[in-house]
Amino acid sequence: MSELAGRVALVTGGARGIGAAAAKALADKGAKVLVTDIIDGTETAAKIGGAYFRHDVTVEAEWVAAVAEAKRVFGGLDILVNNAGIFAIAPIVAMSLEDFRRMQQINVEGVFLGMKHAIPAIAERAQKWDGGGAIVNLSSVAGINGSALVSAYCASKGAVRLMTKAVALEVAPMKIRVNSVHPGIIDTTMGSQLVEDFAATGAIGGANETRTQLAARHPLGHFGRDVDVANMIAFLASDAAAFSTGGEYLVDGGLTAG
Repeated sequence: MSELAGRVALVTGGARGIGAAAAKALADKGAKVLVTDIIDGTETAAKIGGAYFRHDVTVEAEWVAAVAEAKRVFGGLDILVNNAGIFAIAPIVAMSLEDFRRMQQINVEGVFLGMKHAIPAIAERAQKWDGGGAIVNLSSVAGINGSALVSAYCASKGAVRLMTKAVALEVAPMKIRVNSVHPGIIDTTMGSQLVEDFAATGAIGGANETRTQLAARHPLGHFGRDVDVANMIAFLASDAAAFSTGGEYLVDGGLTAG
């Protein structure tokens, strides 16, 4: 498929999990992909014919460098996927201010910095494409509904949800679309860690019982796959979503429908 032929994408947190699946989905549609992460993504990038760049999303200078690398290696930038993020479980009274701030720094400031520095580069080429340039920000069902023990995460993902809408209004005249994606629990390394962390609280039960009950909260009866989220990201990055901006797109097995 060549829906994204000629386009260049930058995917943060792209070495594994949803980020790696998104990078592959974009490459499968013809895009050249710069995989960025603080862990080594060389193998992931090589598998899709892309490139890897070490990148801490909380450091502004590294965002400048990452965008410059996309231009240097592939000639420009058309698509940004702000996927990098962290998750933690803790009662609010037990969470340190340092841990709360770290969550916001990665999950919120990382998205802010990404959009700030990618938008000028994307705008340079947006008129070339029917659907213009595209930014996809990874939020969560926790950015829509609250959940006990994850107040810091909910705060960060709620911020991503509304920041997406605000920036979408700002950059629409530049022919850049900005949307957020809201996964439920996805069967990745982070998803498995989530189950283990919830099990450790004893709020639901042991690891097996916790996994079963968390899966059952999704009306479709199971956790999602990384490719489920990746396919939504690739759709929003493509001209098939040319009239979609400022939206929030659920990939949650019906979790938020009730």
